[in-house]
Amino acid sequence: MSKMHRPASPLRRAIPLGLIALGAVLGFVLLRDTLTFQALGENRAALIAWRDDNYALAALTFMGVYVAVVAFSLPGGAVMTLAGGFLFGVPAGVAMVVVSATLGASLLFLAARAGLGDTLHARMVAKGSDGALARIEKGLRRNEISYLLLMRLVPAIPFFVANLAPAFLGVKLRNYVLTTFFGILPGTAVFAWIGAGAGEVFARGETPDLSILFSPTVLGPILGLAALAALPILVKTLRRPS
Repeated sequence: MSKMHRPASPLRRAIPLGLIALGAVLGFVLLRDTLTFQALGENRAALIAWRDDNYALAALTFMGVYVAVVAFSLPGGAVMTLAGGFLFGVPAGVAMVVVSATLGASLLFLAARAGLGDTLHARMVAKGSDGALARIEKGLRRNEISYLLLMRLVPAIPFFVANLAPAFLGVKLRNYVLTTFFGILPGTAVFAWIGAGAGEVFARGETPDLSILFSPTVLGPILGLAALAALPILVKTLRRPS
């Protein structure tokens, strides 16, 4: 007779999140002076030489570090994205960043869901429609793709919040991955574009001007994409009988 499957203990479920938290603390302490604009500028010649000597190794190392930065919610994502454009150009840099960020976010999503997400979701379902989270989940269920895209496109929502929140609301992994991949494309392209022109900026001893991100020519199209993502939600709300 086969043994009955026993649900994992709370301690075992907490291990993935515990490892993420430990990695975040260690990464913050050890890398806080490494993943900075200043460090990127000071090491630009060595980085370019390393890339030229072994492009494949440099690309794989860059992607591995980016996955870790996202998975452990470390500061430095903006610097890493600039470095992608600086070292590999816009097309290759965008591709590497988007793939790496999506993979890192997915690992964090799975760890959060395994650690607390499933438990919180089960409690939310048990409360039925009375709980506030349950009502939020119902709205998310009706427009899951649109809501997830909005979380990625709206600049006011921090990246790590958009990574973690869906794990506690029972979001499908497939939808999470797809909306992460496509939702971060516009912002990544802008950062990589700035990074591609950073060589001359670093040569002058300056840091890239990220204020361009809030200019109408850049922010306008991104907000336009966010409005398009919100349109299905608005249409369904208007069609819903009162």
